[in-house]
Amino acid sequence: MWSTLKNAWKIADLRKKILYTIGMLLVYRLLCFVPTPGIDLATVTERVQGLDLLSFINTMTGSSLAEFNIMAMGITPYINASIIMQLLCVAIPKLEELQKSGEEGQKKIAQITRYVTVGLGFIQAVALSIGLGASADATFLSYMTIGFCLAGGTALAMWIGERITENGLGNGISLLIFAGIIANIAKYVASAITNMFNTEAISSGIVNPWSYLGVVILALVIIVAVVFIERGERRIPVQYAKRVVGRKMYGGQSTHIPLRINSSGVLPLIFASAIMQFPSTILAFFPNSSASLWWSANVSYTGFWYQAIFFLMILGFTFFYSSITFNPADISKNIQQNGGMIPGIRQGKPTTEFISKISKRITLFGALFLAVLATVPTLMSTLAGLSLPFAASSMLIAVSVAMETTRQLESQMTMRHYKGFLK
Repeated sequence: MWSTLKNAWKIADLRKKILYTIGMLLVYRLLCFVPTPGIDLATVTERVQGLDLLSFINTMTGSSLAEFNIMAMGITPYINASIIMQLLCVAIPKLEELQKSGEEGQKKIAQITRYVTVGLGFIQAVALSIGLGASADATFLSYMTIGFCLAGGTALAMWIGERITENGLGNGISLLIFAGIIANIAKYVASAITNMFNTEAISSGIVNPWSYLGVVILALVIIVAVVFIERGERRIPVQYAKRVVGRKMYGGQSTHIPLRINSSGVLPLIFASAIMQFPSTILAFFPNSSASLWWSANVSYTGFWYQAIFFLMILGFTFFYSSITFNPADISKNIQQNGGMIPGIRQGKPTTEFISKISKRITLFGALFLAVLATVPTLMSTLAGLSLPFAASSMLIAVSVAMETTRQLESQMTMRHYKGFLK
């Protein structure tokens, strides 16, 4: 990776893109220190740390939610709006037609997503500030001010992400999430280094140096596993027959259909986390109710039953996401229309069934990987008494974004070093 960056720095065009990306990320992180007016910060920090769902969002935003600055919502409303629009494009025929109508249709979908993001960000900001008691004077005007400030921060974060995608390197939205995760881990590393030199805390047993070693080992294991699975794919061979069109002959080559092992990415994990943490978040606003006491006593975040249900929900959401994003019938139809076939498999329905069977097996393996990645580190950290500065989904996002950005950088370098057939 370092050699790739070193070589890319020598190319003027790529150097400008790298500097532009770093500059926009720095602007985003600086905006994370701009406070929201009229906030009772002590109350917000205490309540955010006590709610599982908000702690997860706080990790994704680089602790901006706990500090409740103008970037407290981060890019989360944009992710929610994108997921909603993706599901609506499957359910509503007009949106599906608009999505398939080419570049102009994609621009309209993106514009609608931006409006939904701002509206959703405002609603979420007002609801969250009311639920957390974030306002210092608890007036209508105060909550509206908080809502507009946080919705404006979300719109600004979305704009920064789109500018990075257009003028920089990698996917801007993903890089903003990556920056928040890395910032949160950096705070943990700084705190760990400070504690390691605190001899009084170590001698008294308050700080255990071996726990930091355990966190490092667990993080390395997760990174290796994520890289191994993210690079894995199942290739289905396809042979195209030769055909004559006019005076030219087309086809006759062999290719393959690459099916990624973890094609759904981190979305099933995020869906399952949101649903599992939703009851505890709602019940936390009624701490003395019987339902809240029962949930706290029987379904804790680090408990076996919570993780078991979480495991099963990840499996279900992975298969659900795969079913709405991958259509074996369309792939089979495209292969047949272009004069191709899978060796040993007849065209038409047999090809569809073959691709569907392979897809289900790969989806099952990817679902099991996500479920194990999400549950095992939590159970291990609980049994070993470790305090993790990251969630499994955070590591999956961070590693995936880093790999994808490096891959794009390498592809752009390959394009610029390609001399062409004339030379």
